[in-house]
Amino acid sequence: MKKFTSTLFALVASVFLLAGCGENLLPQEGKHFSVLPSDLSKYNLDPVTEVFSLQCGHCRQMEHVIPELEKQTGQSFGKVHVTFNEGAKIGAMIYYTAVMQLDGVPDGKMMDELFAAVQLGDGASLQDRQKAIEQAFISRYLYTPYELNESHQSTLFEHMVVAEGVSVDGRINAVPSFIVDGRYLINTSAHESVEDIARTINYLIKNI
Repeated sequence: MKKFTSTLFALVASVFLLAGCGENLLPQEGKHFSVLPSDLSKYNLDPVTEVFSLQCGHCRQMEHVIPELEKQTGQSFGKVHVTFNEGAKIGAMIYYTAVMQLDGVPDGKMMDELFAAVQLGDGASLQDRQKAIEQAFISRYLYTPYELNESHQSTLFEHMVVAEGVSVDGRINAVPSFIVDGRYLINTSAHESVEDIARTINYLIKNI
C-alpha cells in the first residue's frame, strides 16, 4: 500500500509538472506581448501590421524576415511608419509618398532601397541622401517626395494622420514590432527566433 501511494504521488507530481511546462510554452502577456492602451481597429489596420521606421537598423533587418513570418502565420502583413520624432516623421513622408502611388506596401526591393537611402553612412551629405531617395522613385516612374503638388500633399496628409494616430494612441515608442488585431503589441526583443514571433502572432490571432 505504501509503495502504491508513493507511486500515485509521483504520477500526480509529474502531471502538475507537465501542465506547468505546457503553460510556460504559451506566449505571456507582459513579456511576449502587451495589450495596447487604445483599440487601434478604428484605423482599419491589417490583422497583423508591422510598425517600423526607415531610420531603424533593426527594422531594415526585419524586412528580410517578414516573408517567412507571413508564411508561418498565413497572413499578409500591413505596415505603419511611426512618427514619434522628427526623423521618423520625415521617413514616414518618404514611405507614404510611395504607398499612395503604389496603392499599398512597396515591394521588398523598393523597401531595401528606401532603407539604404535613408540610412546612408555618416559621411553622406543631405544631397547624397536626397539623390538616393529620388532614385528609388524615379527608377519606378514615380514622383518623388520632393515633387509633391497640392493634391499629392492632401493625400499624403491623410496617410500621416493615420500614422500619427497609431503612434500616439498606441503609445508606440520602440520599433520594429507588430500590432495584432488592433489590440496587441508584440515585444519582438522577448523572442529568440522567427518561429517564436510567429507562435505569438498565431496565438493572439487564434486564441484571444
